[in-house]
This record gives sequence, C-alpha cells and structure tokens, in this order.
Amino acid sequence: MAGIFIAGATGYMGSRLVGQLVDHGHQVKALSRRAIDLPCDVVHGDALDASTYAENVVGCSSFVHLVGTPHPAPWKGKQFRAVDLASLKQSVRAAKLAEISHFVYVSVAHPAPAMRAYVRVRMECEEIIAESGLNATILRPWYVLGPGHQWAHALRPFYWLAGQVPATRDTAQRLALVTIDQMTAKLVRCVLSTPPSGLRVVPVP
Repeated sequence: MAGIFIAGATGYMGSRLVGQLVDHGHQVKALSRRAIDLPCDVVHGDALDASTYAENVVGCSSFVHLVGTPHPAPWKGKQFRAVDLASLKQSVRAAKLAEISHFVYVSVAHPAPAMRAYVRVRMECEEIIAESGLNATILRPWYVLGPGHQWAHALRPFYWLAGQVPATRDTAQRLALVTIDQMTAKLVRCVLSTPPSGLRVVPVP
C-alpha cells in the first residue's frame, strides 16, 4: 500500500492510529500545525487550509480525516462549523487533487437524541464526501471511551435497561459506547481494507 495521510493525527484517535499503522509497517504522513514527535513523517500545515499541505498528499493511497473540536459539547456549535466542517472541506479538496483511492472519515451515529449541532455538522460533512465522488468509508461511532473521556460510563445502567426493551434495543445498540482501543482497531481495519466503489458507511456499535 502507498502512503497514508492523516489529518488530525495528533488527536485522541489520530495519535493511536498512527502508532498502529506504523506497527503494521505502513508509511504514514501526519499533518500537524506544530513540531511534534511521532513515529512517522510529520507534515507541517494547517488543516483549515489545504494549500499548506496538499502537495504532501500526492502519492498517498489513503486519506484519513480525524480533525474535530476537542471534547464536543452542545454549546460548541460555532466551533463545529469553524473547525469540523471547514477542515473536512479542505481535506476533501486535497484528496481530490491528489486523486486519493480511499478517503476515511469518522462521523457520528445518527439520528441521536443529543448533541444536535454536532450531529448536524457531521451529517453535512457526510453529504460533502458523498457529492465529491471520492471512494470513501464513513465510520459512525457514538461515544468513544478512553483517557479524559470517561463520563459516559455513568450511562451504562441506562444502556442495559434500553437493551432489555424491544422498542429501544436497536437504538441502544446503534448508540452503544465503544472504547478507544476498539475504535482504533476498527479504524485500522477500514483504512487497510479494499476501498469501496463509491460510499461505504460503517456503524461502530
């Protein structure tokens, strides 16, 4: 496989994904605004401006977009549009210019009863990818448990109860909690899989 370009490589999921892919023997390019120590080629650029990194995407086979507002919350609607949506548009632009074979994007499970602004922006991002013509995989986890992301453990009794009721069982499974290790493993499998012809949506229950 040719190189894998990762936007958002320094974040919660990205830093772990880089390590896993390098351990698998793959060439990885990681986009970062600052100097950082990663076990791969670090590309200095701005995720909100494709012109700062697009030339480094050329020659890669896959583009993984993981840029997003840290610790999403209902009151961060403006940030979702200024960071999550804006960076996705730039990533799609760079991926198309480089004729990337496989674009991978982490969205969010929807519909959902909470975080409406966040879900709305992620759905808009999915539409942009679908309209781009790129061969793409979209993953839809709900909440990913890990260091600094533990509060949702308190919801486990509610998930258990919802799973016992036929009317709410499917929703409980679709919006299930996953660990960061499970999410990273799923990402690795998707990145290394044969690119789809068109759009592939992968739930992460």
